[in-house]
Amino acid sequence: MPPVNGWGPARRGVLTAAAGLAAVAATAPGARAAEGPGRGARRSRWTTSWATAQTAPTPTDTVASSGLTQGTFTAHVRLSAGGQVRLRYGHAFGTVPVLIGPVTAGGKPVTFGGQRQARLAAGASLTSDAVADLRAAEGSLLTVRTALPGPTGPLSFHRNTHASHDVDGVRTTSVFLLTGVEVTGAHGPVIAVLGDSIAEGVGTPDDADLRWPDQLARRLPGAAVADLGISGNRVLLDDARFGPGGQARFDRDVLSLPGLRTVLIHLGVNDLQQPPSQTDPALVLAGYRQLVLRARNAGLRAVGATVTPFGGWTRWTPELETVRQRINAAVRTGRVFDAVADFDAALRDPDHPERMLPAYDSGDGLHPNPSGHAALAAAVDRRHLL
Repeated sequence: MPPVNGWGPARRGVLTAAAGLAAVAATAPGARAAEGPGRGARRSRWTTSWATAQTAPTPTDTVASSGLTQGTFTAHVRLSAGGQVRLRYGHAFGTVPVLIGPVTAGGKPVTFGGQRQARLAAGASLTSDAVADLRAAEGSLLTVRTALPGPTGPLSFHRNTHASHDVDGVRTTSVFLLTGVEVTGAHGPVIAVLGDSIAEGVGTPDDADLRWPDQLARRLPGAAVADLGISGNRVLLDDARFGPGGQARFDRDVLSLPGLRTVLIHLGVNDLQQPPSQTDPALVLAGYRQLVLRARNAGLRAVGATVTPFGGWTRWTPELETVRQRINAAVRTGRVFDAVADFDAALRDPDHPERMLPAYDSGDGLHPNPSGHAALAAAVDRRHLL
């Protein structure tokens, strides 16, 4: 858990568009957050650079549910910050240990306590040594090849990263067991995005790196942005396919990241539109407040995003629109989060505020296209991320 010594809650306010992005100088090089809990914890030079959040496989997830024997998974991940590299694996939903390795990153051998192979315990995480002779550039694409001698049993995974990877040479958009790449070169904000399908990248083309967290990272040189979006994810409820809700996964997916300073929470639309629909805004707001409390207890700033418009989506109703508006009105008061990114204002059509601007709509009424993702990235003000 990565508390930041000496940080109090950020000044409350609504984040404006990109005006502040270039206005604030980068922070001093190196991580400033402690790796362990408590104010006396030793500071870490490592920060997250790329990360993903896991779910359990369902029977339709053929590879993940069957597992691998003598298999190789190759991931191609876009880093935000650069520097020395180490890897993190996780098996949050596993029931048996998995043998990991040999592994290479950027073509260089990866070790775990000096060994080429290591056991990843069920329900646990595994962090590698720093990869010798490898320094990754900011924004670079890192290839990680992981041998899995197996039999592994069912694999914890992220179903769709909207990027190409492969299992034994067969393309997949899923990532198996690999949960993070950590680096030493971040010298700007270090941010985790706790989100749903919009953060995950639905509405953007595969392999284009046009998700709004990607575009935010490019607007903030030296920053590290971890995209923890899971399609279908909610604040309140868990789901067999879409994984534990934001409250249930917060400690594992957010607080475990090294060097973190800020969490940006963009959840809520699925609480409204997915059955069973949540029609009591007070319950969603109470869920937000619990996330904020846990973030502050860890020394993090909590930035909240307003719920984006979804008029035109198949499950939109006027009643759900009223709930959305009430949630957003409470969030904008500044009494829920430390600061607010007004994603609703960034996307909505002024003439039809329940809908996205047509220029930002991917076509389904719910998910923005790449231009809409750019508008979301521009709505996050750097001044509230430091």
